[in-house]
Amino acid sequence: MEKVWFITGSSSGLGRILTEAVLSNGGIVAATARTSSKLQDLAAIYKERILVLELDVTKSDQIQAAVSDTISKFGRIDVLVNNAGFGVTGATEAFTAEQIRDQFTANLLAPVEICRAVLPYMRKQKSGRILNLSSVGGLVASIGLSIYQSAKFGLTGFSEALAKEMMPLGIRVTSVEPGGMGTNWAGQSMSFAPHVEGYEETVDARVDFFKSGKFVPKSDPNKVAKVLIELADHPEPPIHLVLGSDAVGILKNAELVRKEESEKWMPVTLSTDADNHK
Repeated sequence: MEKVWFITGSSSGLGRILTEAVLSNGGIVAATARTSSKLQDLAAIYKERILVLELDVTKSDQIQAAVSDTISKFGRIDVLVNNAGFGVTGATEAFTAEQIRDQFTANLLAPVEICRAVLPYMRKQKSGRILNLSSVGGLVASIGLSIYQSAKFGLTGFSEALAKEMMPLGIRVTSVEPGGMGTNWAGQSMSFAPHVEGYEETVDARVDFFKSGKFVPKSDPNKVAKVLIELADHPEPPIHLVLGSDAVGILKNAELVRKEESEKWMPVTLSTDADNHK
């Protein structure tokens, strides 16, 4: 029996590539997007194997309706891919309240809510795969991306906890943590905080880098999609999966820095134990 996939952000970027790859491999997809008309070409080709759904992941009623419609159409959801999201760059003090709210809603709260909507069906099936698209920026933070990456840190932590919670129920969860991918993340999809003075050598340099078009991602989204499809069938998928040589380099450097800092401050760390525990 072919797996039923539920993919958010299916109209562009990795979501579109993954949707096409699953369908071309014979799978079934509930393809969701804020602008569902962008998926009509796939609907014309794959007909009964695709259900195109309009879904703004920031709207709870649309989440519930999309999951319900998928179950009504296909009877199950085997693979959930929380892919929808976007970035915003700028100085922490400069972000608008709306930008902060939108980042946490789209990149953290929406995936959590979608998982919660799908889990009752997976629990009854006693099977399922959840692939949450986090980022290496959900493991290591960097200048200019404090709000985006804090949401991704939250998604990474949520995914790890959920994975441990769901394992006895036959449901596997993976936090996918790529570096840069050849999508529009740093291009048309990127938005920016209002400019403030004083960050010329830090945040401004990052903003200029993204706006210049010089950001060269390492990962091929077609290869990432292939990995996700393989993950859905793997008997022992990882809880964390870092993708891309750039992500590996960032993570290794961060681990060295963290280890040095931890060792330097270990006397202080241990100094807070209560006397009766020594």
